Amino acid sequence: MKNYILLLLSLCCFTLQAQYQINADRLEQSLKKLKQFGNNAAGGNDRIAYSQHELDARAYLIARMEKIGLQVRVDAAGNISAIRPGTNPKAPIIAFGSHIDAVPNGGHYDGNVGSMGGLEVMETLVEQNIPTEHPFELLFFTNEEGGVFGSRALAGKIDTSALDVVTSSGYTNREGVMRLGGAPEKIKSIARTPNQLHAFVELHIEQGSTLYEKNIPIGIVEGIVGLKWWDVTITGFANHAGTTPMNNRQDALLAAADFIKMVRRVVRSIPGRQVGTVGRIAAYPGAPNVIPGKVVLSLELRDLSSEKIKTLFATIQQEAAKIGEQTNTSFAFAPIDATSDPALMDQRIQKIIKEEAKTLGYDTLSLPSGAGHDAQDMALITPTGMIFVPSVDGISHSPKEYSTPEAIAKGTQVLLNTLLRLDKAKME
Repeated sequence: MKNYILLLLSLCCFTLQAQYQINADRLEQSLKKLKQFGNNAAGGNDRIAYSQHELDARAYLIARMEKIGLQVRVDAAGNISAIRPGTNPKAPIIAFGSHIDAVPNGGHYDGNVGSMGGLEVMETLVEQNIPTEHPFELLFFTNEEGGVFGSRALAGKIDTSALDVVTSSGYTNREGVMRLGGAPEKIKSIARTPNQLHAFVELHIEQGSTLYEKNIPIGIVEGIVGLKWWDVTITGFANHAGTTPMNNRQDALLAAADFIKMVRRVVRSIPGRQVGTVGRIAAYPGAPNVIPGKVVLSLELRDLSSEKIKTLFATIQQEAAKIGEQTNTSFAFAPIDATSDPALMDQRIQKIIKEEAKTLGYDTLSLPSGAGHDAQDMALITPTGMIFVPSVDGISHSPKEYSTPEAIAKGTQVLLNTLLRLDKAKME
């Protein structure tokens, strides 16, 4: 009996030793260190893209990665690439990472968790001398918050007009990329091809409340929703507010109120997780004593299905025409270019994430991402997966954004295990 117990203990110890472990304390300290670059008096994050705060943080991260022997470079779009070679020099790259730029006065977890989690993976690989067949590449993407700029460049989706867009820092993307050490004139040359990559995985906070409310530690992203935007112009007739009878008015703002309520009704009329939002409105001429003759508002629709977005928009157009007849106004819809198509995550990678989480004893939930991420562009060129960890109270893009150290450590451990599984997997 004693020998049997010793055998069980030895097998248990073998299992624990065979399970490569991240260093949760080091990971927590990494996040605290990154927070120092741009932490403001209100507790928010001012490390916006191309700012001096971001330049300082990048210099720190580059030095830290070079110290552990990674091959670090900055590409033409300003993305930081850190590579640990694999045993097979001909094997395609397994990439992972996120971004470190923030929205103005943002939080300290959006992007940071995936970036520092990725760094912890690399430090674990080096420290424990874990061999991989494929080269592993940690990516810190440029200006994610300003339109997933760096990942769009890797996907070959950047045109010259994007370089002239003015960002939150006041710099254009062209100027900002140069500040980061990139070369905007060569930006098209960095586009990756599918044969260069084996897979890409991004770790991220959920930025919603689903995982937190359900007390589930690991989210498996099914896909990143597509979004479509329109400017909607409602035309009525501006007239004197005191002398025009109520039944003779062509009130564009009244039509807008009916439109906003209608959008909510239409979007909720069919099953699913689709969302619709009117987030901006302006009435003209904008005087208290003038009936609004024109209103311009925004319409945004998001879902994992492009077809559902088309169906919802067609219904909204039909219902808007009815409102126009009732209010004696007219509606015109103009697409806004800042849109994206849905990006589905690779089902094989989703399966691996689920299996690895289960091995660690973590419950999982499959869910869509309602926010955009660098993974949506990487999915255009390689099999891609995303791991979510809970956001406390679903808060994001705010100084109150928070994910617990325990949640982040669990997500990072799942990331490491997933990447090591992908190193052995065939993805053709």
